[in-house]
Amino acid sequence: MNGAALTGNMDPESPHGPEAQVAGGSRAEQELMERPELSIRARVAMVFALLFVLCSGITVAAVRSLSTFEAKIGFLESAATYSFEIEEARRNEKNYFLYGTSLADALASASLAQSHLERNAEPFRSVVGAARYRSMAQSLRRYRALLETLAGLGQPGTPEGATDPRAVEARLRTEGAHLLSDANEMIARERLAVGSMLRASRVAAIGFLAFMLLVMVLFAGFVIRAVVRPLGRFMEYVVRIGEGNYEPIRPVRKYRDEFSRLALALNKMLGETLTRQEQLVQSEKMAAVGTLTSGIAHELNNPLNNIGLTVEAILDDFDAYSEEDKRSMLDQVYTQVERASSTVRNLLDFARKDRSAFTTLSVRDSVESARRLVANEARLAGVEWAVAAEDDLPPVRGNPHDLQQVFLNLFLNAIQAMPEGGVVSITVARDGQEGVRVEVTDTGPGIEPEHLDDIFDPFFTTKEPGEGTGLGLSVSRSIVEQHGGRISVQSEPGVGSTFCVHLPVAEGG
Repeated sequence: MNGAALTGNMDPESPHGPEAQVAGGSRAEQELMERPELSIRARVAMVFALLFVLCSGITVAAVRSLSTFEAKIGFLESAATYSFEIEEARRNEKNYFLYGTSLADALASASLAQSHLERNAEPFRSVVGAARYRSMAQSLRRYRALLETLAGLGQPGTPEGATDPRAVEARLRTEGAHLLSDANEMIARERLAVGSMLRASRVAAIGFLAFMLLVMVLFAGFVIRAVVRPLGRFMEYVVRIGEGNYEPIRPVRKYRDEFSRLALALNKMLGETLTRQEQLVQSEKMAAVGTLTSGIAHELNNPLNNIGLTVEAILDDFDAYSEEDKRSMLDQVYTQVERASSTVRNLLDFARKDRSAFTTLSVRDSVESARRLVANEARLAGVEWAVAAEDDLPPVRGNPHDLQQVFLNLFLNAIQAMPEGGVVSITVARDGQEGVRVEVTDTGPGIEPEHLDDIFDPFFTTKEPGEGTGLGLSVSRSIVEQHGGRISVQSEPGVGSTFCVHLPVAEGG
């Protein structure tokens, strides 16, 4: 077939056709809407609210930890000052005993240490405890009292032998060593605590990093489940729809979200598409009927002429004919009436809009019924037929009227491709073990290579304006695909074209 015969997509009338699929779309819409709603926005908000609560808890814990750390650093500074004053007092004390210098510096340092201890009583108590703090304060007062006692010895008015300097010195050394030991122990203990806090902070930082990594993984999983996977499914839906499968989208998850509304919109679009597609199929049928009109007119005119001539002969010489001749002539009239009635019945049967279910049928019968419809069209165009059909072909499952329309479109295209006459070769044979193949070959001018990729597109045609709708081949491909088959074309310019329809064998066939 040449480019002038190119027409082109629609679902067939089958139990999986428009009406059944529209009903399925209504059920799918009900199933989609019956589920509880949990939108992606709400889930994202809940995830971020949970993250905010967790981060807030971690932040509060970090602030408290920093406050504790700050307090410990402050305490270490206070403890270091206290220890320094004690050490100064001990150094001045030793200088007094070694070099006889004044005890005033030692007493001043002890006073500063006592003042510092009293000003920071609360931090010291919180670290060393109330009992230990009282013990340190008492020890520091005794130490200071001993320094004052030692400073008073040798002063005018002090009775000789009132106090033994050596006894005071021994007690002073004991109390001083005790004070310095307490200060150093306190600082060492607090440094250990600060070190433990630093190590805990490092562990906490690493743990927080691991926690955030886990949160990121969980959030990525949530995004994949909530967005990426549904997007993947909808991409598959779009590909499926593009391939001609108009089954409605049904719910996959237990709740509704934004993708459910998208599924509803797509199902509505599919319903509208099926309705429009059904209208296009019927329009293409009517276009084919219009194309067949001239051939049908001749097909009806011949028997009507025969009927008219026979009836006229009977009327003119009614008495001259014997009863046998009259019966013979009436039999001829009846035969011509049956011939005309069969032609009209075939045409109406093809043109009617029905929703018959798929049945087990013979491809050979569908091909032959379509060929009978275009027989006069072929005769007027001077086209001859060459039919080769195998015997005992397995049946296929399909809609007889739809398959008849497919073959009718192919035959009309072949005839129109050869206005000066030619041969249409039809081959019906097995296609391996699982299918039946129908090849329709014409001896027309063929199809240009640049048009081969477009001939099955809707509304694509190379006919003159007003001579074709551009839907025939598109409708045919859609019908064949709905039957689980495929249609292909091979063409060589100047030689002709071959369209091949592959249909699967019915189960058990």
